[in-house]
Amino acid sequence: MPTLRVWDLPTRLFHWALALSVIGLVVTGNVGGSWMNWHFRFGYTVLALLIFRVVWGFVGGHWSRFSTFVRGPGEVLAYLRGKSRSEHHIGHNPLGALSVLALLTMLAVQVGTGLFADDEIALAGPFATLVSSDMAGSITRYHKGLGKLFVILLVVLHLAAIVFYRLFRQKRLVRAMISGDQEVSANAEPSRDSTGTRWLALALFALAAVAVYALVDFGYAAAGY
Repeated sequence: MPTLRVWDLPTRLFHWALALSVIGLVVTGNVGGSWMNWHFRFGYTVLALLIFRVVWGFVGGHWSRFSTFVRGPGEVLAYLRGKSRSEHHIGHNPLGALSVLALLTMLAVQVGTGLFADDEIALAGPFATLVSSDMAGSITRYHKGLGKLFVILLVVLHLAAIVFYRLFRQKRLVRAMISGDQEVSANAEPSRDSTGTRWLALALFALAAVAVYALVDFGYAAAGY
């Protein structure tokens, strides 16, 4: 079958950078100790990546835009009943889109709670002093408990879906996220993946990184650190 450029390079780099950062978050958070400094850095990286992805969801390649892959309840039910349209099989299908949105949302919540977390020993998020100690304690317990569990479960679900589609639907989702191209059975609009869009993505991520740095610096400065 012919191939179509579905995932532009910025989307692919975002995907793999996010995957590595989440692995780093889980590992450093479990190891603890001096590795918590890296835990914070991975958290800030994830926050910058999420900000970039939200913006890219409006200006990125065709199949990376929320307007393209986020479907309504009717289309999700139709997909589950086997009444999907051809475009549902390009990029994120309606069910996969829900999984992606859930994962991005829970990562945002997890990183957000980390900004307010406080272990009451040596480490605290940049905004921990903006809330009461009881509130900071509750946020920290969620961050280290349910929040982390939710993220891990969604990652496992994501991986299970990849295996399912490879074994039972003969779809190589990982290969598509590496090469950017996907085999399609119908004519469809390709994603823009030009030098210009790549420079735009780099500029947007740089702005997101600067915004996160300024946010964290402001938080710690306000706390007197």
